[in-house]
Amino acid sequence: MTTNMNRKRGKSAERAVAKRLDGKRIGIMGGQDVEHPLFSIEVKSRKAFVAGDWMSQAVRNCPDGKTPLVVVHVSGQRHNEDMVIMRMGDFEDFLGTRK
Repeated sequence: MTTNMNRKRGKSAERAVAKRLDGKRIGIMGGQDVEHPLFSIEVKSRKAFVAGDWMSQAVRNCPDGKTPLVVVHVSGQRHNEDMVIMRMGDFEDFLGTRK
């Protein structure tokens, strides 16, 4: 039962992201979740995620007029493999798609 609920939650998140970013939900196992003109989007839905704490810190420390951003570097890997995390609303503002 839990696997089915997780799958439903994931599909729901994919639909929501596709709608917000004017993309198309593909959601085929092993392929991209959302097709978009600029991005190949993989959507993850979690009940809890440690990066939320990191983003809260970035927001607290962000000066007015700037956008909070989290960069995650894994020791021993090249920096071009670092991951960038930002809030969906800020991302939509960046793309100019916020409704």
